[in-house]
Amino acid sequence: MEKLKILFARKPFKILMWVFFVLAVAYVILVAFRVVHFFNIDKTNAQVEKIHATKLTLDDVMGKNLPPDPGAEADKTVPGIDANQNGIRDDVELAVFKEYSNSAKTRAVLLQYALALQMETIQPIVNESVSIAVVQEEDRAYLCVGEILLRDDNNDQIMKKYFEDGEKLRLFIEDIQFNTEQRVTAQENFYKKVGSYNSLDRFCDIDYSKLPN
Repeated sequence: MEKLKILFARKPFKILMWVFFVLAVAYVILVAFRVVHFFNIDKTNAQVEKIHATKLTLDDVMGKNLPPDPGAEADKTVPGIDANQNGIRDDVELAVFKEYSNSAKTRAVLLQYALALQMETIQPIVNESVSIAVVQEEDRAYLCVGEILLRDDNNDQIMKKYFEDGEKLRLFIEDIQFNTEQRVTAQENFYKKVGSYNSLDRFCDIDYSKLPN
């Protein structure tokens, strides 16, 4: 009888120990989760800051560090080749210089657009915040293209040409940038992460008014 009393006396203690153990494990899991959560937030914030800090340079526009032709290597992966590491895919960059060798202003807006579109394929992490930051830069570059074109909201003929020329310039980059099925799919998947966002103010990275042509 005494042994049974001791056994039953110990049972509540064991239950308390198990409760304490479960609570301790739950606390450790919670702390680990929060650490990972804040680590991911820090990584995201750093990536967003890097995206908005990435700008086209005047040297890029003037072709001071043009890459070699990547040849067949250009389309073997979705990001492609960026030998001169300026954020623009090499085959796209070379195509812009070939097509618009006599217009630095046109190169400036098209290279900025290509730079923004390339950001979609090179992000180490992709979530809503990162995707929004990229699309904000893409919108800015999209609008920058129109900055070099003649515009008069009160003249229908001028506006018709404005929209036609803008579409032609943008499609020139888009067709080269998304020239494989894998790249088209990658862009579609990227846009699935985009939520609502506000547009940025200043459109162009380069003051094109100071360019010679």
